[in-house]
Amino acid sequence: MTLTPEVTAALDTAALILILIGALLCLTAAIGLVRFRDVTARLHAATKPQVLGLLLICVAIALSLRSWPVVAFLLPVVLMQLATAPLSAHMIGRQAYRNGTIDDSSLIVDDLAASKRTPPAAGG
Repeated sequence: MTLTPEVTAALDTAALILILIGALLCLTAAIGLVRFRDVTARLHAATKPQVLGLLLICVAIALSLRSWPVVAFLLPVVLMQLATAPLSAHMIGRQAYRNGTIDDSSLIVDDLAASKRTPPAAGG
């Protein structure tokens, strides 16, 4: 299927805009990691804008190259990012809670308060 020059120009413009927005989101994630003070804010900066930025960049690459093998290559990249970012953020947040580096006064609900009373190796 041959695309008209107008459609090609529109797809290239959309890809350019998506890459710029994705790059700005990744930049804000990096700035947030450096500038935020507490662990929970840094986790938010490390996961949400960075994952969305990568997703937008991958969509832009797929639009720009217009090839099914490229889409087949980018799909596992996006799925792995969507699967691992929340998991790693959860593990880092849980470890920060255990270490006591999260300010307890900033927590609205503390579902892990019982785990502070029992040592991790005690089985409770």
